[in-house]
Amino acid sequence: MKRILSIAIAIILQSFILHHQSSISAQGPTDPRDVALRKLIQSTMMINQFYVDTVNIGRQVEDAITGMLSKLDPHSTYTNAKDTKKMNEPLKGNFDGIGVQFNMLDDTLVVIQPVAKGPSEKVGILAGDRIVSVNDTAIAGVKMSREDIMGRLRGPRGTIVQLGVIRRGINGVLPFTVKRDKIPVTSVDAAFLIRPGIGFIRFSNFSATTHDEIIEAINKLKKQGMTSLILDLQGNGGGYLGAAAEIASEFIQKGEMIVYTRGRGGINMGEYRSSGGGLFTKDRLLVLVDEQSASAAEILAGAIQDHDRGTIIGRRTFGKGLVQRPIELDDGSMIRLTIARYYTPSGRCIQKPYEKGDSKSYARDVIERYNRGELTNADSIHFPDSLRYKTLKEGRTVYGGGGIMPDIFVPLDTTRFTKLYRELTARSYINNANLHYMDGHRKQLQKNYKDFKSFNAKFTMPEEVLDEVLEKAAAKDSLRARDDEELQKTKQNMRLILKGLVARDLWDLSEYFQIIYEEDPVVIKALEVLAAEDPSAKKK
Repeated sequence: MKRILSIAIAIILQSFILHHQSSISAQGPTDPRDVALRKLIQSTMMINQFYVDTVNIGRQVEDAITGMLSKLDPHSTYTNAKDTKKMNEPLKGNFDGIGVQFNMLDDTLVVIQPVAKGPSEKVGILAGDRIVSVNDTAIAGVKMSREDIMGRLRGPRGTIVQLGVIRRGINGVLPFTVKRDKIPVTSVDAAFLIRPGIGFIRFSNFSATTHDEIIEAINKLKKQGMTSLILDLQGNGGGYLGAAAEIASEFIQKGEMIVYTRGRGGINMGEYRSSGGGLFTKDRLLVLVDEQSASAAEILAGAIQDHDRGTIIGRRTFGKGLVQRPIELDDGSMIRLTIARYYTPSGRCIQKPYEKGDSKSYARDVIERYNRGELTNADSIHFPDSLRYKTLKEGRTVYGGGGIMPDIFVPLDTTRFTKLYRELTARSYINNANLHYMDGHRKQLQKNYKDFKSFNAKFTMPEEVLDEVLEKAAAKDSLRARDDEELQKTKQNMRLILKGLVARDLWDLSEYFQIIYEEDPVVIKALEVLAAEDPSAKKK
């Protein structure tokens, strides 16, 4: 069978060469593009037909594509069908599955929350349940990867999956029959009033549904009395350009430029302007960014800054300003080919400098920023006159050269988390402590705290939970505090994050961020800026 397939591929490649020979002859035998194409096809055919060992022609072609793209910019990439599907799911806004948020505890899947009105909630699966089998195949205690487990739980909409569930306080394995359905994937992680009158919206990417989610969040906060808004783009890696333009239209006036693109030779590849009718075009707006804010996040921040619509707070953004065109291939794989560059309304190119074919140096850019002191000291950042631009209304100086430089710089606090805390987090001690704690105390917590307000005011993670984590880490991995100062600060770090995780498990991510952002330096600076303008904003 393999021999027949190889012959068939060889015939197809040979026919392709013959088809192009007339074109090559007409344009001249030395036309570089045609000669190169013929050379590639001939090489592929000869390797497949004559190489001494069996060749995986599909793998050879994929390697060739990857090799060609690696010599271009850092954002022109190839992904196989499996990786393409996985990468696109968060941007599509949904996937097919059973609808649970879960985590792994001692090689067992523990349900954190069933998705509201999703398939699992409908059949009675609860937070804290352990899913131990899928279609009579054990997934607990068998060292199965998270990816393999997700693959078994997910499947086409309408298909049936049989789950075996262990529930605390009930003997035996409970059987559940779940009909898979479309499961929404949301972008907005949090939307709440962080202070009276001050709304806070955090979202993680720019997907097909993000604009609708932002509209819903703004309307909800307006009803609660929002007059100022903090928009959190820290760690937001971007997404769809169209989503960025739609969201920007909610903040700036109709007809104003949001972003434009230039392709090969400076050709205009298109522009996006505000469509008008924005929900929040006049009241105070602050935008939080950091070195991981990229692409569509930079487009939004750049448009708001250039039109003097709001204040950008944080650190210089990533600097991803190259436009990729997705090219779907027949087998479901995809090439994302760079075709243009983004420019902010004032004319700044968002893309940071790079050398073609040198992806390693590009990937190390954020580390180099840290080594140069840029992340901790604004005075270490210098821009030549050629990179100075003016905002469009107030004529303030802003800078090009890659990324968006904030109006107010907030240094990276390298002392905020101790080395011990980072080690505990990396080795899942803190996450596992939360899972164990919730497993034993969920019902009591739900009884004691009927709403988040009372929880936030009264709950403190018990000291014995912190001590148990530290004892386990010391016994298993020899992780210990160097002195009492590090010990106490590590406990402070743990106390905050564990309280946030418990709140997340009882309610949602929005409650998690309400807790942890009380100690976030960039958020604190934003609140200080608003308080300086309005003394009433100081009140919690």
